[in-house]
Amino acid sequence: MTRYPSADSRISAENIRRRKGGVPIVCLTAYTYPVARLLDPHVDLLLVGDSVAMVLHGHATTLGASLEMMIAHGQAVMRGSVKACVVVDMPAGSYEASPELAVASARRIVKETGCQAVKLEGGVDMASRIAAIVAEGMPVMGHIGLQPQSVEKDGGYKIKGRTQDNIAALLSDAEAVEEAGAFSVVIEGTMEAVAAKLTRHISIPTIGIGASADCDGQILVIDDMVGMTVDRVPKFVKEYANLRSAIADAAARYAAEVRGRAFPGPDHVFKTASGKDKT
Repeated sequence: MTRYPSADSRISAENIRRRKGGVPIVCLTAYTYPVARLLDPHVDLLLVGDSVAMVLHGHATTLGASLEMMIAHGQAVMRGSVKACVVVDMPAGSYEASPELAVASARRIVKETGCQAVKLEGGVDMASRIAAIVAEGMPVMGHIGLQPQSVEKDGGYKIKGRTQDNIAALLSDAEAVEEAGAFSVVIEGTMEAVAAKLTRHISIPTIGIGASADCDGQILVIDDMVGMTVDRVPKFVKEYANLRSAIADAAARYAAEVRGRAFPGPDHVFKTASGKDKT
């Protein structure tokens, strides 16, 4: 049986809810045990995002994520984290059909990972799913604005909040998510002034990504943030490191040493017969 850290040592969804208007909430995605261990001391919230389908599995969109995939990565992140509030994305197809399906999927994620909350995309159209999950005692993070799971329906990754009709729809979505009982909401790919307006308009924390510095918190995909993304880097990303170059350089030096028989060297082989060598 998997053993998880005590809930008493963790930031809870309710703790996040109470951060509205306070010190900005620091969020990053995480998909693996070692990355979760490295990020956990520095963040308030770790999101096991369905972006894992693209970042680690090579799918063209997040639609490649499955419930099993999200649970497996959620378990890994929970093993590597002791402090952060861990939220696991509900993948496309696991909640849209009915409130009953949403509850069943959320219950499986929470039970099998031990995470603190789940996240799903949608506003007015998904409010009943949020409300049903919350009614069963499982916290939900909402997600409005640009919704990656709807990229095919929307005809691409289109920035939201450019027209008055869309702004009105976003306000309705924000209100619906709040009224359904979500403890926070991600606002993605939305015009800065509109995201700031949404943040002022609702009483739950907003987490921005490609939105506004006025949001109650910020999130980035970890691979984007550390410069490991091998495809196009979104405009809203700031790279705080360049691991692409570091990894490529390390691989090139390793390859050269192997081909030149410089590795392994004397420090990397076992020579004594005493049995005291350490791996």
